[in-house]
Amino acid sequence: MIALALFGSLAVFLILGVPIAISLGVSTIICLYLLDVPLAVLAQRIFTALDTSAIMAIPLFILAGNLMTAGGISRRLALCMNILVGRLRGGMCYAMVLACAFFAALSGSSPATVIAIGSTLYPELVRLNYPKERCAGLLAVAGALGPIIPPSIFMVVYATITNCSIGNLFTAGLVSGFMIVVVLVVLCIIYSKKEQWPKAEKKVGFVDILKACYQAIPALVLPLIVLGGIYSGFLTPTESASAATVYAFVISVFLYREISLNDVLDIILKSTKNSAMVLFIIGTSAAFSWLFTFAGLSKQIVDVIVRLDMSPMLFCILVAVGILIFGTFMEGIAICVLLVPVLWPIASRLGINVIHFGLIFSLGTVIGNMTPPVAINLFAASSITGLKMGDIAVGELPFMLGFIFILFLIACVPWFTTFFL
Repeated sequence: MIALALFGSLAVFLILGVPIAISLGVSTIICLYLLDVPLAVLAQRIFTALDTSAIMAIPLFILAGNLMTAGGISRRLALCMNILVGRLRGGMCYAMVLACAFFAALSGSSPATVIAIGSTLYPELVRLNYPKERCAGLLAVAGALGPIIPPSIFMVVYATITNCSIGNLFTAGLVSGFMIVVVLVVLCIIYSKKEQWPKAEKKVGFVDILKACYQAIPALVLPLIVLGGIYSGFLTPTESASAATVYAFVISVFLYREISLNDVLDIILKSTKNSAMVLFIIGTSAAFSWLFTFAGLSKQIVDVIVRLDMSPMLFCILVAVGILIFGTFMEGIAICVLLVPVLWPIASRLGINVIHFGLIFSLGTVIGNMTPPVAINLFAASSITGLKMGDIAVGELPFMLGFIFILFLIACVPWFTTFFL
């Protein structure tokens, strides 16, 4: 009865287009009423979920990413990558993949990576007569590195739910991110020869390379501050996010001078709105998950799965497929906060490593960012390129298949995510 009311009401609200945070909250209220549990429990659970230091890293990383986007850091990264590899056939696309990877290590956001790098490199791709749809599709897929290569807002949320090590999760993210970059570059090489992509027109001298790298040094130092602080143990993820925010502010305002102090207020307001959306989802999902456990539904599902005698590999594959399906109509963090509390107890009983399980969720949900109809990467790429989402979806297909290949490779072979831990 409670399971039907909980998931039935949630499904109805989602079908009606009610925002995920409100859907979770109202479904929880309905079941609290049926169980005769005081509604004050909802507020208590929301407050408890958000009252952790790790959660504070989320708004700080969002603010740091917005400062870097507005402050010209992303543009200098993109230009540096282009100077280094732009003379190769299809070199501009290699540059776009590498720039997305570097900016992913700064922002932690998928659409932010698409917009920041795309607005800089895509106009140049069009001017050089690269295939528009193919390059826009590559941009949408490469931008998905944002939640994979640390720091990652998604990984912070997952680590908060499962109480795993954020540092270990970030390490695994680096490995999987490197694998994805390699696959995307290989696909670029194949399609650049198959479709005869052009080369950059301008010859680049050694002085040009030194100048571009010199201008990008402040941007390249930021990942060292964030990741070096975490891996050395000198900074917690939240302290690292604070350091990244201060550094991005100083570089953008006083060194590059691309934003004024008046612009900072607008950036803070924008970051506050983005953070509130994420934290609202986390809070209501925490109450939803508590009710799921309190009503005994979690234990029942775990017992059923365990009785099926399913192998860990088969379970991981089924989870990956399920996440891909959910990703077509739900945002990544919403999938995480909704499914991880349900599926992680099962994975734990089957002996699946928490970091390995987190990488499956990370990769699966970012693929949803590029899969219609709810595809924020396609929306972002469309806003930059002016192309229709359907055309971009066709162009991205080979690159997305490469992304899916890495997902199932990691799902089947845990060694790729646990070897360096």
